[in-house]
Amino acid sequence: MRYFIKLAYNGTNYHGWQYQPNASSVQETMNKAVSTILNTEINLMGAGRTDTGVHAKEMYAHFDFEKSFEIPNVVHKLNSFLPKDIAVYDIIPVADEAHTRFDATKRTYEYHINTFKDPFLQEQCWYFHQTLDINLMNEAAHLLFNHIDFQCFSKVNTDVNTFDCTIFAAHWTQENEKLIFTISANRFLRNMVRAIVGTLINIGLHKITLADFDAIIKSKNRDKAGFSVPAHGLYLTKIEYDYL
Repeated sequence: MRYFIKLAYNGTNYHGWQYQPNASSVQETMNKAVSTILNTEINLMGAGRTDTGVHAKEMYAHFDFEKSFEIPNVVHKLNSFLPKDIAVYDIIPVADEAHTRFDATKRTYEYHINTFKDPFLQEQCWYFHQTLDINLMNEAAHLLFNHIDFQCFSKVNTDVNTFDCTIFAAHWTQENEKLIFTISANRFLRNMVRAIVGTLINIGLHKITLADFDAIIKSKNRDKAGFSVPAHGLYLTKIEYDYL
């Protein structure tokens, strides 16, 4: 049978989700835990990759296992076995052809900025003290809906067949000293959200105009877009499937 496993992690101590031979990854840590609890070698397939230091409030991965098992019992054992920065929420039986990566219809990310220096949030938010024009940044974010090709926000030399993405939502909200950028799309390019946020920061600082922002997207040139904001403020918050 095929199972989806729903989990969350604080990415501070990991070099992203995907297995790397000489660095700690969430995928490797999860593989070891699930293999130990089920007493057979398990290799999880994740819904996507998160970079070093990026967090996930909701991540899905799938695995195949021939025997039946008590799901609540295995979830409990996994949470007892895993380090404190990874949590398993559920294990869900699915169809044999279900795929966490290819079947996802929408993904949502948040980027968290703290405008007040808080020593307890140093790895969970990016501290940025300069005043930002949030209304103008939201106007710029709305321009994203006019485009499909986001090559200008993609990491260069990436192995993708297309730079096309359909954006469903993109907006800034403010909660006291915290600014949160939320963006949803059918897919994301590598480094895309962090590059968008960096470019929107330049809008908020009045370094570039709305017309500049639109021209940057049309240019398809990463060098014209803004800087990439630090990874530790980024969260994968939701992945959606038609059948879950």
